Amino acid sequence: FGPTWEQLTAPDPIKVNDQDIWWIKKQTKLLKLATENGSAYVYDLEKIIESATSLMSLSSVDNIFYAMKANSNSEILRALEGEGINFECVSPGEIHRLLELFPDIDRKRLLFTPNFAPRSEYQWGLDQGTWVTLDNLHPLRYWPKIFKNREIFIRIDTGEGQGHHEHVRTAGTYSKFGIPLQEIEEMEDLLKGAGARVVGLHAHTGSGILQTDNWRVTGERLLALRNNFPELRFLDLGGGLGIAEKRGERGLDLADLDRELQKIEVGDIKFWLEPGRFIVGEAGVLLAQVTQVKGKGDMRYIGINVGMNTLIRPTLYGAYHEIVNLSNLEGAPTELVTIVGPICETGDRLGSDRLLPTTQEGDVILIANAGAYGYAMSSNYNLREPAVEIAI
Repeated sequence: FGPTWEQLTAPDPIKVNDQDIWWIKKQTKLLKLATENGSAYVYDLEKIIESATSLMSLSSVDNIFYAMKANSNSEILRALEGEGINFECVSPGEIHRLLELFPDIDRKRLLFTPNFAPRSEYQWGLDQGTWVTLDNLHPLRYWPKIFKNREIFIRIDTGEGQGHHEHVRTAGTYSKFGIPLQEIEEMEDLLKGAGARVVGLHAHTGSGILQTDNWRVTGERLLALRNNFPELRFLDLGGGLGIAEKRGERGLDLADLDRELQKIEVGDIKFWLEPGRFIVGEAGVLLAQVTQVKGKGDMRYIGINVGMNTLIRPTLYGAYHEIVNLSNLEGAPTELVTIVGPICETGDRLGSDRLLPTTQEGDVILIANAGAYGYAMSSNYNLREPAVEIAI
């Protein structure tokens, strides 16, 4: 729950005008929503569009595919589709939602990336006309007929994962994703036998990455395989673009990312990115109300009416979320507290050792950067309903 090594060694904080933070500007509206709903995920569509358009302005990137597993809220999907954003999907359910919202969408705006899925899902994705990604040799070995004369993507494991926690690193031996480089030769034989044509290569190293050369290195490693795939047209460099986790921290430098990618001589091959949290993370907050306060030895607990069933990232990933008392934003921080929920688990902590002003029952607590992997990963554990979703 403390700072990461990257945060400890990061450049000096930047000066941030609090009034530039959307949830501070909209404090009154958010307090009203918390009163009306008890708890809620609130998404600011203006902030989402701002993040999306900043990515679309990258001169080195040809297409943005939103990783909709981050947040599949229909209002968010409508806003992004209206801006021309494409979609990366990991299940038939995600594709079904998009087709319900946008029945006439060009299927080539959908990238289907199933993982350890049954044969029927690959067949269905291909029949729908979406791009389909393979990240294992098993489908080519045992179901070659379904890929005959198909244009497909291959997910490559470049061998090195990135991220603050092992569960967000998506490359390397201990990650289940991708085809390792040492299997390329066997894969080529299987592709020939199946009659499949590889038009795209994909790699994704992890999440929350702030080093812009990560995507350049990924692109160079994929481009090195160009001669293995003569019909190659697309390089999908994945997502994982980091955001500022605290006020004053620096998020990913998009201008520098653009410069890094421009260093790669790609010819007529097109670059894709598939960000999720970068687009929606900062645009979402989780509102909750204080239910009880408790002192226990050296510990002081602030209990709120949402728990790990609503936001599991701190428990699952050790993820840090800024937490403030929205009812007392101007108050000086005087208490070192741990914020907990009502779930019957010791690990039901939203944040540990946080400095807050005097906090009491009924105050509204705001948990920031909750727009991604919040509601999307929620559950009814303990038969408690997660917070509702509201787009503003």
